[in-house]
Amino acid sequence: MSEGDTFWVSLAEKFLGLLITVVGALFLYFTLTSPALGGFAGLFSFLGVVVLLIGLFLLIVKPPE
Repeated sequence: MSEGDTFWVSLAEKFLGLLITVVGALFLYFTLTSPALGGFAGLFSFLGVVVLLIGLFLLIVKPPE
């Protein structure tokens, strides 16, 4: 591999982390504001928090060089 590949891999990881963070935040927002979920609101809230944490993890962690 060339030397520039690590930059593009790091950039792609940060972009994917940002995208997953936004999706997780929207998932959590729409779960908490929807009264039609009833008893499943807790499950979907938990899943939204998990997706949000995965996105934040991808934003924080640096890939090995």
